[in-house]
Amino acid sequence: WCWVLMAALVSPRMVGLRIDISMLLEPLGFVKVLEWVLAIFVFATCGGFRGETALLVSCEGVVNKTVTAAFAYPFRLNTAVFSAPDPKGCGGTWTDVCLMGDFSSSAQFFVALAAVVFLYCVTALVVYIGYNHVYQQNNKFPLTDLTISVLIAFLWLVSTFVWAKALADIRASTGASIVPGIESCKAPGTTCHFLSVTSMGILNVSVVFGLLNMILWAGNVWLVYKDTSLHSQWNRISESP
Repeated sequence: WCWVLMAALVSPRMVGLRIDISMLLEPLGFVKVLEWVLAIFVFATCGGFRGETALLVSCEGVVNKTVTAAFAYPFRLNTAVFSAPDPKGCGGTWTDVCLMGDFSSSAQFFVALAAVVFLYCVTALVVYIGYNHVYQQNNKFPLTDLTISVLIAFLWLVSTFVWAKALADIRASTGASIVPGIESCKAPGTTCHFLSVTSMGILNVSVVFGLLNMILWAGNVWLVYKDTSLHSQWNRISESP
């Protein structure tokens, strides 16, 4: 996507670079800056998360020992292990147990989209600021920009709701409901109590940023549409008797 508009930079008609920072104050340029910033926020809030869930275990020779399972992006919870609370493994009754679920596809889709959008916004801003005169003169560029904007808006819609569903499952897979499913906690003389899990408020924020991106890109579709021949043709049709 990022090369769709940038490919034209090597054409003879685009060798004349004309820097026009005022484009950043225009709706099309200003919205693109906001989209660029929000893409960074999505990448940081989701891709940078690290947490752990903790249990309080009592078993043979061990009283109230805390065991933890650490997890992080891309949320392959089935690789997060609760190790034995003591070197002897509670007298042989404890076997290492993993959390349940692999949510990497949803998380990576969400973060990868943010990375691609970041690159596309940089490319679009270069065209808007340095080659706006060619962008306005050649209708192919607005039409290409419109097509990509529609696609990105749709992908934000899909990825945000997919990630929101995955986040709800991640909460369930790391919360107190995991204790009844741990076989080692069912051994005679062994008791397990859920202790804590890292707050996922920052992941909730990532979902909000995804929704904001979806709204911004939907608005961006209209702004780009006004620069295309489709809009001018519609105006001529509506004004004709």
